[in-house]
Amino acid sequence: MTGSVPGSTTTVKRARCAVLAAMSALGLLVVIAALRTAPLPANLYLCLAWLIPLLLPLRGVLAGSRRTHAWATLCVAPYVIAGVMETIANPALRSLAASIVFASLAWFAALIRYLRVTRAGTGPRPPAPPAPA
Repeated sequence: MTGSVPGSTTTVKRARCAVLAAMSALGLLVVIAALRTAPLPANLYLCLAWLIPLLLPLRGVLAGSRRTHAWATLCVAPYVIAGVMETIANPALRSLAASIVFASLAWFAALIRYLRVTRAGTGPRPPAPPAPA
């Protein structure tokens, strides 16, 4: 956060986006932990297999690391794919799978928002040059 004055609009936006990204990651963790109650065989192992990849970027996301936010967007795709697949294919888990899709897309949106707010050179853009006649 170099170059930002405490209390400025940019600092507040960064803090809000960081909190949003962290809360949505924790929300996805809670939804996936709810898989433990799903009527699946060996659901404890499935739950652990789904939770471990989410725990890898959690430390950097909570710390506000821009690099971690960038590569954590790649961790979202398997959750979206698995959630959509289970929503379509498994009527018993339809509501849980839909909540996984929603939570993972919310996490993805929060990560992208944080990356856009913390992008270098974000400020008022200079006016566009006039179009040639």
